[in-house]
Amino acid sequence: MDLETVADELYRLRPEEFTAARAARMAEARTAGDRALADRIGKLRRPSLSAWAGNLLVHESPGEVEPLLRLGEGLRQAHRDLDGAQLRELSRQQRVLITALSRQAGQLAAQAGHPITEAARHEVENTLRAVLADPDAAREWASGRLVRPLAAGTGFPAMAEGTAPAPPRPAAKTSKAAKSTGASKAAAAERRRRLTQARKEADRAARELRTREKAAATASREAFAAKKNWDEAQQRVSDLTVELQHAREAQQQARSAEQAARERARTADRGVREARRKADAAAEEMQRLETPEQ
Repeated sequence: MDLETVADELYRLRPEEFTAARAARMAEARTAGDRALADRIGKLRRPSLSAWAGNLLVHESPGEVEPLLRLGEGLRQAHRDLDGAQLRELSRQQRVLITALSRQAGQLAAQAGHPITEAARHEVENTLRAVLADPDAAREWASGRLVRPLAAGTGFPAMAEGTAPAPPRPAAKTSKAAKSTGASKAAAAERRRRLTQARKEADRAARELRTREKAAATASREAFAAKKNWDEAQQRVSDLTVELQHAREAQQQARSAEQAARERARTADRGVREARRKADAAAEEMQRLETPEQ
């Protein structure tokens, strides 16, 4: 047992299961003589509901992690370089992706037996915005061990329709104007290349997300149907248990009645034998008295 394995296990659990499982792993580490590991396990903090839902995306949908991280890298670079129209398009893709992923986190939480509130889903959205905007937040989320939702204070500002980024400050004049112009063209070509790559990544992530959303919705329906069947089976078991108890009580009563009837029958047999003995004795006496003496 090591800290990484224990942490992965604990942060997959529902928040209400976290504390007891952590205590159990600490006890195991102490029993094994590894007090240092027990102390490190004890420092793992229980996640909030929205942080747990965000962790579920990492643990249960690992295919979403790398595309989202790549999209974040592309968005951060594109935000520094692109014009208003391009930024508006990427912002639109960002909104679609965040909404879809937060919905998927809600579905995963419901399938795990702990649906999240609307407020918690908004916290998941804020976490995903922080992931796209901040590389440190992206690494923290990708670990699957969030304790609290991440703040999206460094998110990308939305671009209003018809607006454009502020014009660049005039470049200082140099004697190497031709070289500067060439560098600008190269930079523009690189920006276009990065934009194309960012768009491809965003489209690929959106397509994969739609596919996974459909699969998650199907799995959610199947889980609901399975839960319904389980509830019905459980109710049937409960009903049969009650019927069995009643049958056992009736059996016991029947056995008691049978034993009582047997006892009454034995008593009646003894009475019959006694009455027969008396009748035989009386008959013998009567016969003796009726026979004249010689």
